[in-house]
Amino acid sequence: MAARIDPGDEFAETHEINVTPFIDVMLVLLIIFMIAAPLSTVDVAVDLPTSSAQPNPSPEKPVTLTLKPDLSLLLGERPLARGDLAAALDRAANGDRGRRVFLRADKSVAYGEVMALMDDLRAAGYLKIGLVGIQSDRGR
Repeated sequence: MAARIDPGDEFAETHEINVTPFIDVMLVLLIIFMIAAPLSTVDVAVDLPTSSAQPNPSPEKPVTLTLKPDLSLLLGERPLARGDLAAALDRAANGDRGRRVFLRADKSVAYGEVMALMDDLRAAGYLKIGLVGIQSDRGR
């Protein structure tokens, strides 16, 4: 309720909306919806039919390229010369240049060498490159 402190006019009307009842109603509605929302999701037991569709093929073995501290390359487990990079990647990826290549580099290798190898991958047509690292618990 709104009141006016004016000694001359005790019963004058005020033309302001009292929002307290509206807030109370909104809070009650909020509580009702908070209680009713979890109850509206019902688990229904359904016996689903079987499908005769062929399962999706499992993902292929990833193509992993490793840059060792002495700047030598390994494709998977095999040593690789820098000049044979494009041909070896084409053989490993079966010619699919849209396939992701995972790049592992020793932490002692200079950043410029890693970028040069990434440029070689880009020149060979492999643009999807994933950098591999070991997760640490630092900073948590």
